[in-house]
Amino acid sequence: MTDIVQTPTPIARLLKVLAKVEPHEVKAVLVAFVYFFFLMASYFILRPLRDAMGTVYGVDHYQELFTGTFIVSFIVAPIYAGLASRIKLATLLPWVYGFIALSMVGFFAANKIHEGSRWVAAAFFVWTSTFNLLTISVFWSLMADIFSKPQAKRLFGFVAAGGTLGTLAAPTFVAFSVAQIGTNMLLLISAAGFVVTAFLVRILEQEKRKLAALDPDAQKTTLDKKLGGNPFEGFMQLFKSPYLLMIALFILLMTTISTVIYFQLGDTISKEFTTREARTQAYAVIDLATNSIAVLIQLFGTGRFIQRFGVTTGLLLNPIIMVLAFLCVVFSPVLMVLGGIQVVRRFAEYAIAKPSREMLFTVVDQNAKYKAKNVIDTVVYRFGDLTSAWLSAAVLPFGVVGLAVAGMVASVIWFPIAWMLGRRFESLRTDEVVDKKS
Repeated sequence: MTDIVQTPTPIARLLKVLAKVEPHEVKAVLVAFVYFFFLMASYFILRPLRDAMGTVYGVDHYQELFTGTFIVSFIVAPIYAGLASRIKLATLLPWVYGFIALSMVGFFAANKIHEGSRWVAAAFFVWTSTFNLLTISVFWSLMADIFSKPQAKRLFGFVAAGGTLGTLAAPTFVAFSVAQIGTNMLLLISAAGFVVTAFLVRILEQEKRKLAALDPDAQKTTLDKKLGGNPFEGFMQLFKSPYLLMIALFILLMTTISTVIYFQLGDTISKEFTTREARTQAYAVIDLATNSIAVLIQLFGTGRFIQRFGVTTGLLLNPIIMVLAFLCVVFSPVLMVLGGIQVVRRFAEYAIAKPSREMLFTVVDQNAKYKAKNVIDTVVYRFGDLTSAWLSAAVLPFGVVGLAVAGMVASVIWFPIAWMLGRRFESLRTDEVVDKKS
């Protein structure tokens, strides 16, 4: 990159120290950082409310909510792929967030008209659980479509910190304001955040073009195109590629673990707290603790960790942690332990495992980045939720200890999958693309 000459600004020098960001990458990285901040803040304003709405519907009926979420995800994935086939990505991507904003305004009205409705709570839980994966998948698809494999190893941890700061700001706001403004106002605040996100996507699209022209390492694809194909192409790509199937299996096991913990924590919180506001606040405090730790690691450690130890180690971290965590639950199944485990699991996932996982898509073609990745991030993810939700419901009568044993078994299976996937990625050449038959 000797042909790229820019005088570094103070911000550029700081980013160079933090994440080895090159001067010509600064604007794209900062826009991505702020984009992810608003995206995650907008969702995390809703997540404590979503979790509280789940308890309104009933913890003993969680498996029904997860079934509904899987069905809606299965419907949304081909709709999104079909739109990507017929609408230019530069137009489609911002409108994903615009549509989410409109839907939040709709739920605001529904809650006003049918306050306390169990069915509105269920619909909100299902839709929020569906779109949050879609919006995050779109974000990381775009990141993998802008930055190459070597760039991702340097930059994805720092970019992820923007999202974590958003997840830190949102539960802080919720924890301290929900009692004053009420839960329904959170919907309008979130909608405004998604509108800002849509505008930031447009800015980042322009930066992608500039970066592609300046940097020989950057991805050379364009967003000013329709992907073509059919609505079910993502499913076909997934089943034709062993590499993509391995990613899907990794995600499936990861969601199994997280859903087991979700059941354990939801059961305990519903017994400890009686009101929706108190439950919302409890979930917000857990999110606050998680993201306070994660953001520090992402800002100062993720890039260095991945470059020093590799993506394989990043993928292996969570399976190791979860085996130890479930052992703790077996011996002490109380709220303090369960909340602590949720914090540890999430910050390890957000700070190390999530950026490592998203790097896996830098070596697939553009169609797979937006279509197969979306299927993995939504349908496969929610299928994991669905199967583990019904399993957890069956095991729940045996208490949180029974759930811990089931989670430990899944964690042991997860470990070799993470190792094989990481080794496959590390073996790929920088310029190698995993096509649909690899």
